[in-house]
Amino acid sequence: MNYGIEGRRAAVAAASGGLGLATARALADEGVTVAICSRSRERIDVAAAAIGPRAVPLVADVSTEAGASTFVRDARDALGGIDILVCNGGGPPPGTFTSTPPDAYRTAMELNCLSAIAMCGEAVPAMREQRWGRVLAITSVGVRQPIPTLILSNVARAGLTAFLKTLAREVAADGVTVNSLQPGLHDTDRIRQLHGGTIDAMQAGIPAGVIGRPDDFGRIAAFVCSEAASFLTGAAIPIDGGAHAGLF
Repeated sequence: MNYGIEGRRAAVAAASGGLGLATARALADEGVTVAICSRSRERIDVAAAAIGPRAVPLVADVSTEAGASTFVRDARDALGGIDILVCNGGGPPPGTFTSTPPDAYRTAMELNCLSAIAMCGEAVPAMREQRWGRVLAITSVGVRQPIPTLILSNVARAGLTAFLKTLAREVAADGVTVNSLQPGLHDTDRIRQLHGGTIDAMQAGIPAGVIGRPDDFGRIAAFVCSEAASFLTGAAIPIDGGAHAGLF
């Protein structure tokens, strides 16, 4: 299928590994030039080499509002504009209500909510002017079904989801779509760290019987950013192998 985005320009945050890298690779496979970032020059250069000549590596720390804004500005300068923005970032530390101090919520909100809002603030106005744009955030299935040991992530990403839904309605008539993908368990360093290594899919309650593959996630992300998905906006889509059991 031709996604209709060849020649477009994308900024993909936190893309030196995991789902961010998989998304950047999938977009590049569709002919998109991707600016990707990491805090580590070495890691982002390795990721860019793995993607190929369509990747532009940048060093940025998107865990803060200032760093996130800087990444988008640097990506715009490097690419000559941004048509697709993928908001992504590392997750906060695990914890429960009992174990989590109040100040930790402020840090988590900046990491997983305010930084993405800052990226949108830098990228969306130009998308509206050109009458075409795609905003995609990588959040977590914890927004839909809170994960008991990840209270910080649950709270921050839920706030971001509310922002994205509101933004989607405001900019839809300008040809800009705004969506989020809510990954469940995928084979990434973050998930292996949280679960102590090997994960049994059936014990983890995944009806598909396997842990998600990052490359499969990336292809779904690329479709959501495609021309074919122009009528899809304001959606928060779980990508979890059927693990979420709720009707909504």
